[in-house]
Amino acid sequence: MASHRRPKQPSRARVTVLTTAAAAAVVLSAQAANAAPSAKPSKDEVKSKVDKLYEEAEKATEAYDGAKEKQDKLEKDISTLQDKVARGQDELNQLRDGIGTMASAQYRSGSIDPSIQLFLSADPDDYLDKASTLDQLSGQQVEALKKIQEKQRELAQERQEATDKLKDLASTRTELGKKKKEVQGKLADAQKLLNSLTAQERAALQADQARASRDSMRNALSGSTASASGRAGAAFAAAQSVIGSPYVYGASGPSSFDCSGLTSWAYAQAGVSIPRTSQAQANAGTRIYSQSDLRVGDLVLFYGDLHHIGLYAGNGQVLHAPHTGASVRYESIGNMPFQFGVRI
Repeated sequence: MASHRRPKQPSRARVTVLTTAAAAAVVLSAQAANAAPSAKPSKDEVKSKVDKLYEEAEKATEAYDGAKEKQDKLEKDISTLQDKVARGQDELNQLRDGIGTMASAQYRSGSIDPSIQLFLSADPDDYLDKASTLDQLSGQQVEALKKIQEKQRELAQERQEATDKLKDLASTRTELGKKKKEVQGKLADAQKLLNSLTAQERAALQADQARASRDSMRNALSGSTASASGRAGAAFAAAQSVIGSPYVYGASGPSSFDCSGLTSWAYAQAGVSIPRTSQAQANAGTRIYSQSDLRVGDLVLFYGDLHHIGLYAGNGQVLHAPHTGASVRYESIGNMPFQFGVRI
């Protein structure tokens, strides 16, 4: 006869655990259902973030420009030193040939000077340090050996200097590469944010900027430019001639510019050489701390670390190369934290 057993009932503890888990699942599901979807950033929020990224990119751009300028200078210095070393080696060889000719003549006469013989088999530095040997040399021989000694020391110093500059160049190139990646990274982040906007929102941003630029141009042109000095006026006129040229980091004209590239190029057109970076240009002339004392063509520096620069356009406006994605344009000086002006 088959046995019939009652199914085993779940324990009270197990029921409690299952009930608690089910209740938690219901609560979590309800929370997930009621949670509002993450809000998409507004056009103005995106613009604020993009502007910040552009500012950081330009800061890195000025560091890039400084490293690039240093690299160019080191390359020129190294080339000059290498040429000097090559010429110096030729001169040293000629001096040694002269001593050798002198020794050959004495050898043919059967009376080679022991001091010359010693020189030909020893280091002139070590030889000349022994003062007693000077008595055995003629005045001509002493002069020839001293020239050789001086040339050897000069060559050794120049070779060491070239070696040091080559090491500096290698580290500068590494720094240049890092700054280039930093700039590119900031610009890529900014572009990603802009791509999150709709085509209509991007068009609205561009229209806002174009309108602001036109307003700044009208304000600048309504002011007087009579107070500009000759070279400052010429530099400003040069900058005006490239309005609309695109901003490109590391560029210094004639068809694209970054901020300090524009100012250095503009003054070069006026026959004035100023440094390449904004920080260096800050020390290129007399500082003007009051905006009311600025004249058209004066350099104007912005931000605490002086990573942005433009040309004063009059009537509270600046002419500058703003950032990637923009072009050379007028803008209100109040849109950026003004530090001081520089009169060249």
